[in-house]
Amino acid sequence: MGAPGASSDARAWLAEADRLHHAKQFAPAVEHYRQALARDAASFDAWYGIGFAQSALHEHGAAIEAFCRALALRPDATRLRINLAESLFALGHVSEADREYERAVAEGDPTAREMALRDIACIVPGDPAMDNAAIMRVRRRWAAAESTSVRPCRPDRSPETKPRIGYVSSFFGERNWMKMFMGVINAHDRDRFQVHLLATGRLPSVEAGYRDHPDDRIWDIGDISNQQLAAHIADARLDVLIDLNGYSDLTRMPLLLHRAAPVQLSWANMYATTGFPTVDCVVGDRWTIPPEEERFCVERVRRVPHTYLAFAVFYPVPDVAPPPWPSAGHITFGSLMSAYKITDQVIAAWSRILRGVPGSRLLLRNRALSHASNRADFLARFAANGIDAARLSLEGGGDHFDFLRSYDRIDIALDAFPYNGGTSTAEALWQGVPLLTFNGDRWASRTSRSILMAAGLGDWVADDQPGFEAMAIRMGLAPERLAAMRAGLRAKVAASPACDTGGLCRALEAIFRDEIMSRAIA
Repeated sequence: MGAPGASSDARAWLAEADRLHHAKQFAPAVEHYRQALARDAASFDAWYGIGFAQSALHEHGAAIEAFCRALALRPDATRLRINLAESLFALGHVSEADREYERAVAEGDPTAREMALRDIACIVPGDPAMDNAAIMRVRRRWAAAESTSVRPCRPDRSPETKPRIGYVSSFFGERNWMKMFMGVINAHDRDRFQVHLLATGRLPSVEAGYRDHPDDRIWDIGDISNQQLAAHIADARLDVLIDLNGYSDLTRMPLLLHRAAPVQLSWANMYATTGFPTVDCVVGDRWTIPPEEERFCVERVRRVPHTYLAFAVFYPVPDVAPPPWPSAGHITFGSLMSAYKITDQVIAAWSRILRGVPGSRLLLRNRALSHASNRADFLARFAANGIDAARLSLEGGGDHFDFLRSYDRIDIALDAFPYNGGTSTAEALWQGVPLLTFNGDRWASRTSRSILMAAGLGDWVADDQPGFEAMAIRMGLAPERLAAMRAGLRAKVAASPACDTGGLCRALEAIFRDEIMSRAIA
């Protein structure tokens, strides 16, 4: 037992910590929660509070510890499992996060269950423990739960012969995001299609790559509900609604359940089936989804001839730098993808590669690594695989131009799995850095393959994970060809179907017209 008065002293520190927390003064709140715990280490409220405050500070490593301590004291605090799952996912502990979400689904109140169903549907393609059937089941389950509160529209086709197509996105104003889409949007034949851009976030802009056209319709959606937005779409008689959000905006994804347009199509950011029965088709390619896996999609699969991820870089980027290994004296492997893609399986594979190339280093950079407890989490996981901290450079986010300059210090970029890079794959190639991947077991683990095959870089796509590791080791042990690879890579990619946004646009237009005709006949 503590000294006399310790309990009341702990309550005083806890009360002040809560006040600071509610005022969003998270760092001082953490210190006050720690003072409360120093006086009462079994305080559920203090562990709970410190977990929330650390999470708000993006210190997910510290938040995980605090949430686990709180749940050890109160296993029935089901909503807390959702917060724990969010922090676990943020650092790539995806299977563990899914287990916490499933407990919230099974044991939680209706609000906790609703949140858990939504979040697990988002992250499930990146869970190594899940397969294609499980991914489809989880996503259909969320769609079914959301459908109970949806009033479907009964949309009509526009009487005009020129189809009205509408792209919905929360990211039209984000230039880095839009390099995967804006080239296609700009390439549309306005004589044959009327283009609507439904902005559920920032509006399209020149800075984000949009080339204004006088016939385009720009919708500034604001914060209206999905039901209201669906009604506006139906009133406007859009023929095709193309969702660009996918699972990147979970608040707007249920818009698709309202059936606001006669044809609804998902182009990107789902990395598997949407699970939504109101989506008519998903766009992929032969590299991402083979015919035998169509049974794991509730939608029809429409394939474009090359990659469905053709991109256009329309903003300033650094020049391609020579490979760093001659001056550094060692090979540097690297990855600039988000921390949530870096699972324990990825860390184990990357560690085997490092051990296979004596003296090599690994550079990782992402926003999560800006925070000390997150770096500590990664260092511990690499140490468990025999990799000393001296061989690792863990760096946080920053200005995007400076972020891309990180590739100047990377000889060979390594992909993650089962959730590949997309934007990060395109950026590595554009900066002249070879990106190595393999043919994975699901759509999410083949997106890099899609870009590389379209770019004529199939030699960097291994058949399987052991082949991926062996390829990285071979390249790391014989780096003499890296300079020649690097010097011509940007031009090679730019001239390939990987950057043929006009060709992808024509393929999509053909799909739109075909889907409209099929719907009309039906």
